Amino acid sequence: MIVKDVVVKNRAGLHTRPAAAVVKLASRFKSDFFIEMQGTQINAKSIIGVMSLAAPKGTKLRLKLEGEDAEEAARQLVAFFDQGFGEV
Repeated sequence: MIVKDVVVKNRAGLHTRPAAAVVKLASRFKSDFFIEMQGTQINAKSIIGVMSLAAPKGTKLRLKLEGEDAEEAARQLVAFFDQGFGEV
């Protein structure tokens, strides 16, 4: 299992558009992908799950990936979070 910590950097937080983009990116990979926030873990390939986090700017999230392409998935997803979902 690969575990990476990220911070939500864009001003509006993990709202609808970035949530959909995270799910779309995650769905390209075969690996299981979960996001943990304050003890709650959701399936990051579920738009409802990701949107339910409602993570505002500055929120620390833990990404957990497991599977055959987990390393590449982690690399791309961490980069996407680091870039503020293209909104920074």
